[in-house]
Amino acid sequence: MGLLKGLLGARNLLLVILVPLLLLPLLILHPSSEASCAYVLIVTAVYWVSEAVPLGAAALVPAFLYPFFGVLRSSEVAAEYFKNTTLLLVGVICVAAAVEKWNLHKRIALRMVIMAGAKPGMLLLCFMCCTTLLSMWLSNTSTTAMVMPIVEAVLQELVGTEDEQLVAANANTEETEPISLGANNSQPSLELIFVNEDTSTADFTSLMQNKNLNGVPAITNSIQTANPRGKKRRSSREKPLVLTPSPRKQELSRKYPSQHDQMICKCLSLSISYAATIGGLTTIIGTSTSLIFLEHFNNQYPAAEVVNFGTWFLFSFPISLIMLVVSWLWMHWLFLGCNFKETCSLSKKKKTKREELSEKRIQEEYDKLGDISYPEMVTGFFFVLMTVLWFTREPGFVPGWDSFFEKKGYRTDATVSLFLGFLLFLIPAKKPRFGKKDEGEPEEPSLGSEPIITWKDFQKTMPWEIVILVGGGYALASGSKSSGLSTWIGHQMLSLSSLPPWAVSLLACILVSIVTEFVSNPATITIFLPILCSLSETLRINPLYTLIPVTMCISFAVMLPVGNPPNAIVFSYGHCQIKDMVKAGLGVNVIGLVIVTVAINTWGVSLFHLDTFPVWAEVSNITDQA
Repeated sequence: MGLLKGLLGARNLLLVILVPLLLLPLLILHPSSEASCAYVLIVTAVYWVSEAVPLGAAALVPAFLYPFFGVLRSSEVAAEYFKNTTLLLVGVICVAAAVEKWNLHKRIALRMVIMAGAKPGMLLLCFMCCTTLLSMWLSNTSTTAMVMPIVEAVLQELVGTEDEQLVAANANTEETEPISLGANNSQPSLELIFVNEDTSTADFTSLMQNKNLNGVPAITNSIQTANPRGKKRRSSREKPLVLTPSPRKQELSRKYPSQHDQMICKCLSLSISYAATIGGLTTIIGTSTSLIFLEHFNNQYPAAEVVNFGTWFLFSFPISLIMLVVSWLWMHWLFLGCNFKETCSLSKKKKTKREELSEKRIQEEYDKLGDISYPEMVTGFFFVLMTVLWFTREPGFVPGWDSFFEKKGYRTDATVSLFLGFLLFLIPAKKPRFGKKDEGEPEEPSLGSEPIITWKDFQKTMPWEIVILVGGGYALASGSKSSGLSTWIGHQMLSLSSLPPWAVSLLACILVSIVTEFVSNPATITIFLPILCSLSETLRINPLYTLIPVTMCISFAVMLPVGNPPNAIVFSYGHCQIKDMVKAGLGVNVIGLVIVTVAINTWGVSLFHLDTFPVWAEVSNITDQA
């Protein structure tokens, strides 16, 4: 037994050692460049799927094995790890860091909730819209972690009055203590939580500390920020990382006043994860998977000037809008029933006492933010300006501002984000004042020369692991192309040539939707992109016909807590069980798959000219064969 436990404890180390050794016959039996590249690809893929080593560390395997086997020179591999998309991500993270530091996202979220009121149906729609909007620009994980504490505080007011809280507190004397909503009379503060997107779910349990947030173990890092306006703001700037609770706490069932209240908690909690996924689809910077797709596509087809921020948004925004409405209807029907008239009424006369208390609580939290501060206004302006500049660079239907320059094609979306991000390091957080201060005017706290964001703020938000992971994917793709492995894989798939393009695309989407439930999204798309490119070129299908829907469907890992970090965060709050996630997530998955398939075969065809095999794909195919 002791030996077995020791082997299980060292299983990751054994996997790291045994996988390369077991694959050595491939190199011995087939001593070729294609076999060497396949060896590196399989080893890296196994490391990614099993997470025997961190994703970023596994992405470094091609950096030393490709030169070792003579697939690529070391300088060629190194060039793949830092691309244009990396610079785009750096600029976006600068703006995101400013948004998070000055609580602009919390102000937006609370304002939208106040507008919706406390009716369950409208509250559900409001939280989903708010989460979708934030997730367009912030990572899905950060958005979920920021919104969930607000949802939890609202639920505590929505499902229990003060009398119910006292009853729940008395119930704690029983032998088996249930986790009760609002067991304490004190109101919990709304903590902001930040987690790098695509952090492996297994990493959550390794960070448990003594601090407890709404019954969830958490680790906190204090971030000191100044208040330039001197208004009353939150005294605590702790930003805890929500972690998966211990198995014992997961087994305990929460106590709810009624079955209806339990359904409300399940519905609102799960909807946050789904809305974050929907919002991430909308923009090319919304998720790491879309960034990986963009850089791989531009690297594989440099002559294709088809996909940019504007064209992606035009294609994905209708998808996100339709998915948001249909998913809301699905969640409402599944957990709240079909009584939309009662749950979505905006009439003040029909509000219950609990709903009035909930609205009062939300208003109090919003009032704590004080008046909008100067840094918030600057950050909001830069946020809007960056979006406008992205849209107008190359809108497609009219000449963009890039056409004003003599040399075309030198400026990308990364140019805009980097320029604006750089300015945030220079603009002071204290509003500049000209002239003398009026008598009697309160003295504002001095911030010195502190800018809107500092380098420490940027470092805390920048997901460096994703940068290395993306670079490893580019290195694998480059090696597959130069060694001829991608061409060989494409020839093995000629049997699919009898299928129509829409069927090939649908099969690919179904396959990745299943795989991504158990494998991380970045690892899944990094493995599948080179294969799909070779398949499309071999079958003479526009590569975008398969790449775009597959990129979107990879994000639909919403059925299990291990699917992605947002799922783990929602699950850690204890409102829903795995069977609830599977049941609701299956519906959202099917909804997304159907809508994406319809979209790519309707307005996607005219937007990306998918009915023809493009010249830029012809050129790439000829280059690969050469």
